[in-house]
Amino acid sequence: MTSRNTGWRRRVAPYAAPCGPLEPDPPLKRLYSATFNSLRGLVDGVRTEAAVREEVVLLAIAVPLGFALAPNAAWYVAMIGAILVVLAIEFLNTAVEKLSDHVTPEQHFAIGRIKDFGSAAVFCGLSLVGLIWLVAIAVRIGLLSA
Repeated sequence: MTSRNTGWRRRVAPYAAPCGPLEPDPPLKRLYSATFNSLRGLVDGVRTEAAVREEVVLLAIAVPLGFALAPNAAWYVAMIGAILVVLAIEFLNTAVEKLSDHVTPEQHFAIGRIKDFGSAAVFCGLSLVGLIWLVAIAVRIGLLSA
């Protein structure tokens, strides 16, 4: 019997109750499960969340555009990496919002503040993306030196 997303499985003897001691899953099985769970989360996020879809579209546009705009490979990695960080922040923000709505679907002042903190984190990440891309473009056209 394997518990979902924990990386641990229970050893169950044929005659024992299913609550024996936990032992770790084999590393490759754990890696496979983690990869499968992550891909399922990515697909579900793109399917159900408009903000995630917008950021995935931004990433899809940025990957080829970055080749033309980045002054060098390091800048390209920073430009694309910043967008990936924003996507990660968006997934965490979505997780907090979904969990908050699950805990209490009615309006609650403290939970509203928590959701606002998540939104502020996404805003900070997007600001970082804008800053990195603007400076990269300024370096590329010669307004700034690397």
